[in-house]
Amino acid sequence: MDRPALADIDLANLDIFERNDAWSSFDRLRAEAPVHWNPEPDGAGFWSITKHEDIVAIDRDAETFTSTDYVNLEEVDDDLKDLRRSILESDGTRHRALRKLLQRDFGGQTLQKFEDFLQGLTEATVNAALRQGTFDFVKEVSADFPIQVLAQMLDVPADRTDQLIHWGNQIIGNTDPDYATVLLSDADSDQYKHLPFRSPASLEVFEYGRELAQQRRGGDGEDLVSKLVNRVPVDGEPLTATEFDNYFLLLVVAGNETTRHTISHSMLALMEHPDQLALLQQKPELIPNAVEEFLRWASPVYHFRRTATRDVEIRGQKIAAGDKVVMWFASGNRDEDVFEDPYRFDVTRSPNDHVTFGKGSPHFCLGNNLARLEIKLMFQALIPRIKSAEFTGDVTRVRSNFVNGIKKFPVEIIH
Repeated sequence: MDRPALADIDLANLDIFERNDAWSSFDRLRAEAPVHWNPEPDGAGFWSITKHEDIVAIDRDAETFTSTDYVNLEEVDDDLKDLRRSILESDGTRHRALRKLLQRDFGGQTLQKFEDFLQGLTEATVNAALRQGTFDFVKEVSADFPIQVLAQMLDVPADRTDQLIHWGNQIIGNTDPDYATVLLSDADSDQYKHLPFRSPASLEVFEYGRELAQQRRGGDGEDLVSKLVNRVPVDGEPLTATEFDNYFLLLVVAGNETTRHTISHSMLALMEHPDQLALLQQKPELIPNAVEEFLRWASPVYHFRRTATRDVEIRGQKIAAGDKVVMWFASGNRDEDVFEDPYRFDVTRSPNDHVTFGKGSPHFCLGNNLARLEIKLMFQALIPRIKSAEFTGDVTRVRSNFVNGIKKFPVEIIH
């Protein structure tokens, strides 16, 4: 693919992400300017970090590169930071305490008890989609399955799952006019600047979470909401009302989006690389290993941001205290120094040191085990049943430089 001139690269430009053209910019930056200053039309600008090695180092160094000044490109007013702060925007003791609150609920041993339910749900999702023959893969498979899992873990009625998907679309898709009622770039978004992602949908999520909390406080339920309201973090400080609101919202959004988009991108890759689909059909024992290539290839989150706490130098570039430093995980997952032929989709790739969930970081994705299990079970159920798969329309992408998402993916699958 043609690489743009260095002077023309602008990773704040959402057009290139909507067109799936950001990869050539990442390639140029890794080769010529792996620590690169990117101005912003409505912000202070940021440093783009595009090499795998540097991303890992920054992600692990919370003292020099803090999350407490927020992890997206948006600059949050100082007086609103505590109001909007979730576990993502916390560091140190409180971050560890909030993380441990639900950590064992996403661990391997807990999920083993959950596997029978997940297998049954996977089969039901695949059966329902394949009966239709022609369908939108996002709607019927990759969005439906993870949200049903989340509904089970939160113990919310199945008839609320469409609403959960809608809320997640509005919040994470706050730069996409097909999703957001108020775009991040709209002047009207100022009235929502006290809310996560400046999204009015956050108010609805808060309200629903509070209803559930009121019902379950003091009970002995095993769902995640019950555990949030009835467990005390290890530092002895109970969750504040604001911490509960933001934790619940994060579960609703993060518990669905990453897995959803990975499943979509993985199916798209298998259709575009039929030799790899055929290999997995011939050797289904390769699917657990293929999950890691699915995650690398999909890179469902383009970036997370940190903020420098002191003056620091990386690869000869002087970064000042207070500068925004953006780790482009998607670029790290295509780094030629780590992945041989990184634009080859290879389900047998090993080792596969992707940074999709972070790498040895205090913020390493809490739900990584669940995501891996969901993806594995989905493709173990789906791949053997595909006789042919064809596109029946255009694949459209979320207009965002944060989430690497697919909105619509019309297919015909014969089984």
